[in-house]
Amino acid sequence: MGPTPYDRAVAIDTVEALGRVPLLSGLDGKELKRLAEVFTERAFAAGDVVVRQGDERGIGFFVITEGTARVSANGKDLAVLGPGDHFGEIALIGDRVRTATVTADADLQTLVTTVWEFRAFVKDNPDTAWKLLEHLAGLLVERKQV
Repeated sequence: MGPTPYDRAVAIDTVEALGRVPLLSGLDGKELKRLAEVFTERAFAAGDVVVRQGDERGIGFFVITEGTARVSANGKDLAVLGPGDHFGEIALIGDRVRTATVTADADLQTLVTTVWEFRAFVKDNPDTAWKLLEHLAGLLVERKQV
């Protein structure tokens, strides 16, 4: 099957876009540049379901570069995401069931990587792995204080 209209190339500065993601905020420019190599651009039309709650193998981590998407779970709207927001980070750590549905509200441009590409990057860059762990630990502490 050939490329779809939604797989078209988009002019995105991947390093800059990844640098705005809180999960990746501890990485320096060199690390972000290496990480950018494992991301590809992907577009979705308004109304497309990007990920669906309950899917058994959530394999993608997405960073929104243009447009908006709605997050819902158990039939309730939870959030609206826009440029700089991300979703699917749980999929990076392990094979987990998707905990929410993300639907494109408008035409949506994203950067995406798979768990196996991200895992290989982290294994090859242990300093980066430590920075990601520190960030995730900080998130756990924040959530317990809420």
